[in-house]
Amino acid sequence: MLAMHRHTSRRLLLVAVCMLALPVWAAEPPPSNAQPLQILQKIQDAARTLDYSGVYTYQQGTAMVSSRVVHIVDGTGERERLELLDGAPREFLRHNEVTQCLVPEKKQVLVERRRGDRFPALILGSGANISEHYQVNVLPVPHRIASRECSMIELLPNDAHRYGYRLCADNETNLLLKVQTISAEHGLIDQISFNSLQLGDKVRPEQLVSEWNTKNWKVVETAMEPVDLAADGWRIPFPPGFQSVTQVSRPMKRGRKVSQLVVTDGLAAISVFIEPYDPNRPEPSAGGMARAGAMNIFQARIGDYRLTALGEVPAGTLRSIAQSTEYVPRSDH
Repeated sequence: MLAMHRHTSRRLLLVAVCMLALPVWAAEPPPSNAQPLQILQKIQDAARTLDYSGVYTYQQGTAMVSSRVVHIVDGTGERERLELLDGAPREFLRHNEVTQCLVPEKKQVLVERRRGDRFPALILGSGANISEHYQVNVLPVPHRIASRECSMIELLPNDAHRYGYRLCADNETNLLLKVQTISAEHGLIDQISFNSLQLGDKVRPEQLVSEWNTKNWKVVETAMEPVDLAADGWRIPFPPGFQSVTQVSRPMKRGRKVSQLVVTDGLAAISVFIEPYDPNRPEPSAGGMARAGAMNIFQARIGDYRLTALGEVPAGTLRSIAQSTEYVPRSDH
């Protein structure tokens, strides 16, 4: 089943991914009686306002992929360089809302003009309703990640629509050092953790410069148009607590257009892609499901369209979205 969906999954995942100097301050470990959103907001603020560089590793089972990140805040705003160290070379250069995704084997630069926060950032959207759908616990046992003391924070979901998380936030700066995705049975699904970390004036501006010479590379800027899927006749049910943050139409191969809806509960995000049905592509299997770590993918045919739902949420959440989605064409269609 996974092989059947591999091409589509990789293409849509690449689309989803490529969309994405203040001094270090001292901060005490978050007290156990602090408001949950305040704790998480401090983690988010640290990721956006601190100067830091380091190497972190994403681990899923026995597979591990490392990345190098450099983040500096200067008079022009946020600047970030993210380099994948394993697998196919990829590099992401971000200046505030504009992200360039370097694809060396194709000598292409893909440009997206919208914010795409990544680890060690945490909150998606406003995050205002996180405490309504997660129980936030500050654990008293001290931890140490990348030679720095940190406090463990546990976020347990109040329902089966989302995963839980364990966070380790730096005691001095509140920067997120490690995040684990956990199942309903408290089993580890995947994790991201810093292996090394530099902060403050140890981070140099020249570290933001890519080693790739992109002078003659092709620059591709995705033309995205806002859409209103509900007005177009789509009835897509959100799980409780999830709210729409993006509805756009984007071109894909062979001139086809794909509509993308992104919803989030502040921590987890779900993307729903809707495209015209192509009879030359394999039908979604009876199960319709594929999985890679915490990322689940579900495909279904709805009339003359193919719907793909993907996100780091339980498989049942995506299945419910896909199987409950309805298309009622407008009378002028």
